[in-house]
Amino acid sequence: MSIMLKVLTPLILVLAWGFLAQRFALWRSAQMLDAQSQPLNEPLLARVLGALAKAQGIAAIRVHVLASDAINGLAAADGRIFLTRGFHRRLHAGDVTPEELASVVAHEIGHVALGHSRRRMIDYTGHTATRFVLATLLSRFLPGIGPWIAGIATSALVARLSQRDEFEADAYAAALLTKAGIGTGPQKSLLAKLSALAGSPQGQSTGTGLAWLASHPETRDRVAAIEALERRWGAKPSTR
Repeated sequence: MSIMLKVLTPLILVLAWGFLAQRFALWRSAQMLDAQSQPLNEPLLARVLGALAKAQGIAAIRVHVLASDAINGLAAADGRIFLTRGFHRRLHAGDVTPEELASVVAHEIGHVALGHSRRRMIDYTGHTATRFVLATLLSRFLPGIGPWIAGIATSALVARLSQRDEFEADAYAAALLTKAGIGTGPQKSLLAKLSALAGSPQGQSTGTGLAWLASHPETRDRVAAIEALERRWGAKPSTR
């Protein structure tokens, strides 16, 4: 019994620490978003956001603008949807269309509707525990580099889970955009534009201007998945 306690106690402590750390991170994130954002009031987006709201059977979709020059959209743990100031400025510069920004909003709505924020919290806690167990085991056989290998392995797992969430949010957005009469054309054209800005075929850039792509699957895979949905639905994508 005492041996089991010796084994389980550190794991329980790691799980508790991971849970509390994630809760604190969510609280800090909410505080930052409150301090650095304001409600979006953009006539250019009124029509497309109205179409998304109608498709969902709600009165309106509330979007906030985050004071960041990065090109990004995000869904907060409390369900709020954000577009960055950088994205908003690209709309006024004519670099993106209202329909393309609507596809970003639809994608973030997907994250909220599918419960990805809650799932990420569970994944984070599990990642912390898995890393601890792997590091402990590998350290016995590979002293010095065991924890490093454990970190790489668990980070790869987290990345895989993140990509799964992105594909799911893309599919949700495609369905919502189709129902709203906007279609998947703007969703795909925005991905193509961001890929070109990133300067690589896959769109994998870590620059602040393309933060939206940095943690997402390869653009060509996302477009292929959307087109697979189009074929399954037998729908003609909108080119607006």
